[in-house]
Amino acid sequence: MRQKELMRQGGTAAPYTRAKSKVAAGILGILLGGVGVHKYYLGRIGQGILYTLFFWTGIPALLGIVEGIIYLTMDEERFWQKYG
Repeated sequence: MRQKELMRQGGTAAPYTRAKSKVAAGILGILLGGVGVHKYYLGRIGQGILYTLFFWTGIPALLGIVEGIIYLTMDEERFWQKYG
């Protein structure tokens, strides 16, 4: 919609590129979620640090699996609005 507005005003619209991959975030969450790699990938550095600090408890690994599945099943538009 923003591109159409820019085109009407005579400007050019840069193509929208999605920097974060939903599939990559999901796989990282499932495989390496215990140390918070998926959080670092999504730009949530503070949460990634918490996952890294508490990886020895096993809780971040369980959360990583659940979050990875959520990322993979989430609607693409909603994923990019939240993390893109």
